[in-house]
Amino acid sequence: MLQEIILKHKGTPGALIPILHEAQNIYGYLPQEVLHEIAKGLGMPEAEVYGVATFYSQFSLEKKGKYRINVCLGTACYVKGAQDILDKFKLRLMIDVGECTDDGLFSLEACRCIGACGLAPVVTINGEVYGRMTADMVDGILDKYEAMEQAERAEGGELQ
Repeated sequence: MLQEIILKHKGTPGALIPILHEAQNIYGYLPQEVLHEIAKGLGMPEAEVYGVATFYSQFSLEKKGKYRINVCLGTACYVKGAQDILDKFKLRLMIDVGECTDDGLFSLEACRCIGACGLAPVVTINGEVYGRMTADMVDGILDKYEAMEQAERAEGGELQ
């Protein structure tokens, strides 16, 4: 499938970025092997592909969880306790910022501002906004996503 994407764009000016986007859509991130294959397929240095993939923030070289948690650490959120919220996520999930849980369910990120200062402190999970957060709310939110996952597995198990 990756080779098809490379062939589809090869020879087109600026092909690298669309190829990286499509590859990330397939794999969820851009592992080193994928960057190598893209470089080989386009006949360009692997360092150049790596440079582009690391320059743009929309690309990730690290595996992301099914549920991508993003804690805002902008000024308004930080002042209202965002660091405590981030610390609680790290403790409960046993991962650090930029990492993914072993089961692939959760990844944790921090950002500088998401533009929802009136709801500070703010956390997003796959784009769903949780405003006026407290560290005490973290367990309940994670429990909700874990329950959704269990229900999804049980439903899938019944169909098989």
